[in-house]
Amino acid sequence: MTTDSRFAIAPRVAALLMLSCPGHVPVSAAEPPIGDVFASFTGHIRQQIQSDKQRFVEADVCTQWFYQQHRKKTPATPPAQGVAYRRAASGRPALDAAQCPTRYPGGLEAARLDFSRTQSSLALSLTFYEFALVGDANDDGRYSPAELKDIMGSFGLASDGLPGSAARLTATFDALHEAGGMDSLMTSMGILYDKGYRFTASDRDELTRIAG
Repeated sequence: MTTDSRFAIAPRVAALLMLSCPGHVPVSAAEPPIGDVFASFTGHIRQQIQSDKQRFVEADVCTQWFYQQHRKKTPATPPAQGVAYRRAASGRPALDAAQCPTRYPGGLEAARLDFSRTQSSLALSLTFYEFALVGDANDDGRYSPAELKDIMGSFGLASDGLPGSAARLTATFDALHEAGGMDSLMTSMGILYDKGYRFTASDRDELTRIAG
């Protein structure tokens, strides 16, 4: 595989990145120092994970509710699904099932479609968090200049110094999350692995904690 092909990004994702990650990102007063880029980046992803979990739980609740209503009328095979989070990670109660007809006027099929969509979004967010952890090669809770260069380079982003790094990384995450860019994310993960980065036991423990 050539270098150019490995950095190839689907057209829609590329367009989003162009809008979200301009070549020069103005440095604001909030731009973190290099020791805090890791904290800023992972913190941003964690916020999205919590939001994705909440929406996933709500879609799951309504899928199950519609299925039960349907089952009362006609026996049916339960909808196939992956791992389900039965409570919202934020601690807020899941959506009251009585609100499901209003939330999903299309009924069971609409709820199942949203379940699939929110499941995919959550999977991407968790995989991106894994990527962010892998990028911290020595698990010291910060990105060194070399690590930051490799991380940004894996997305084809210019690594022209610290200013704007956190903004570029979070904008890249937002763009890929919006576009459902799992393939592009896995390409970037592969680039880090080719450079010797690995998913460590410490990374696994942290990801398990966040996913739980």
